[in-house]
Amino acid sequence: MPISSEALPGHLASGLKPLYVVFGDALLLAGEAADSIRAAARAAGYTERETFIAEQHFKWDELRNSAQSLSLFATRKVIDLRIPSGKPGVEGGQALQEYCANLSPDVLTLISLPRLDWSAQKSQWFSALQKHGVLISADDISLGALPRWIAGRLKRQEQTTDNATLEFLADRCEGNLLAAFQEIQKLALLYPPGELAFEQVKDAVMDVARYDIYKLSEAMLSGDCARFAHILEGLRAEGTATTLVLWAVSEDIRTLGKVLHALQRGDNLGNALRDLRIRKDKQGLMENAARRLKLPNIERAMLQASRLDKIIKGLRRGDVWDELLQFGLRLAK
Repeated sequence: MPISSEALPGHLASGLKPLYVVFGDALLLAGEAADSIRAAARAAGYTERETFIAEQHFKWDELRNSAQSLSLFATRKVIDLRIPSGKPGVEGGQALQEYCANLSPDVLTLISLPRLDWSAQKSQWFSALQKHGVLISADDISLGALPRWIAGRLKRQEQTTDNATLEFLADRCEGNLLAAFQEIQKLALLYPPGELAFEQVKDAVMDVARYDIYKLSEAMLSGDCARFAHILEGLRAEGTATTLVLWAVSEDIRTLGKVLHALQRGDNLGNALRDLRIRKDKQGLMENAARRLKLPNIERAMLQASRLDKIIKGLRRGDVWDELLQFGLRLAK
């Protein structure tokens, strides 16, 4: 039986298995599960990692050859195999069955799949994965189960609230898991650990502002200086928390840094965006920014973000709104 992505941390704490299979249509949960497995592997001494994306014309021999070869400086490795279509084909299905029958104790294999239909789950190749590996289900959370999921996520950041507030928050997110995740992160930025009152949550998530904090980041990534300055001024006038503004723009800058690092390693832009699980509606913005900016721009931006954080916390002097304006304009130009 598959385990849930929420139960995965407890499983990993008891020791690692040679094969993990993450499948489901919730990109947030699938990405978190894969990240948890990779982090646990690094902590356990799996110092080498090789990634394969099994698309059309993929050579399945590469998978077997990788498992049989370790670099001179590594005794353990992670093989990260991604099958975006969920359909390995006849050759791939046979290769997966043979691979499962010859798992190496020095190789941890992570296979990522989308949500699979009934016929795929009854296939011989998936049965082999199920027999020899640990299956992690990353299906989307239903609206009815979302309040409980939100409660669990709040607990991770040492916050709690009552059932009525949890249901309100789930309804406000309209069952959208990513939106719920973003609101939960926002609550951690706005309020300290402890019990959250309904009014606090309502004030944090009610979409009454004319100026969208995420549009600010879009303007920065697209290089629209005038729009960035206009939205930032609107957020300032409405009393938006500076912690949220800094968080929104710096998160995108961190992601852009990862894209540029991937390009520096020789990856193409399309693969980098897909591997980092960047949403389709944001890929165009990231492409635009990746072509305009270089890694030194990102490194300077993150140093400035660190200074901004200190100003917000009162550890340094400065006009935080002016610093935010300069921060965004330097990246938008």
